[in-house]
Amino acid sequence: MVARLLGVSVRTLHHWHHLGVAVPSSCTSSGYRAYSPADIARLRRVLLFRDLGVPLQRIPALLEAPSAERRKDLEHRRSELAAKILHLQGLSHELDRLLAAEHHGILLPAADQRQIFGQEWDPAWPLEARGRWADSTQWAEYTERSAGRSVQGWQEVASTMQGVTDALAEAKRAGVAPGNEQANLLAERHREAMSEHFYCTHSMHVLVACRYVTEAGFLEYYDRAEPGLAVWLKQVIDDNARSTGVDPDSAVWE
Repeated sequence: MVARLLGVSVRTLHHWHHLGVAVPSSCTSSGYRAYSPADIARLRRVLLFRDLGVPLQRIPALLEAPSAERRKDLEHRRSELAAKILHLQGLSHELDRLLAAEHHGILLPAADQRQIFGQEWDPAWPLEARGRWADSTQWAEYTERSAGRSVQGWQEVASTMQGVTDALAEAKRAGVAPGNEQANLLAERHREAMSEHFYCTHSMHVLVACRYVTEAGFLEYYDRAEPGLAVWLKQVIDDNARSTGVDPDSAVWE
């Protein structure tokens, strides 16, 4: 009856009794707890303080505390609650961005995307990527990172990749052969730049490089920097993978 009135379970009342938080005034002849009107009034106060986040062990003393002490404690709870609300609001904002990134990929207006990635960039590409890899771990990782990136963050990512592309083009012009130490170091720089989007293993790197020589957009991007760069880069990535024990002919998406 009392449990139903207060909206708690009988087990909760027993627990409070055991802790000494709210002890019934008497028991019936059958051994059941009997709560007086005063007991129920105390239980309501216990519920109030519990809902305010006061630890159960602290409640008995707070119920008997002078007004000044009780007010000080409640003001402290208010400060804690305000901080918690701010934290939850921040989490809610992060969740909104994560859901948006899950759908759009990049949370930037089309004009900003072109300014950062170049006028040849098509804002539809992230949506196409979502269509291909929405169920993959890599897409989930990509969107999680994207959700936390600002314009400046994307500029840094783009600048890093452009720096790698420039270094690759310079190395090809200088006659650097795939498989030598310099080429392998450049392949690692490229893989690290790729890993800004999702962790890219050597085997995955090989499969990504296959697209550089089969898809027009990638061919144009790399060959614009240096004629033949796309094919050369694929060779560089393949040979670097071999140096780590990965056979390009049997590479798998990990």
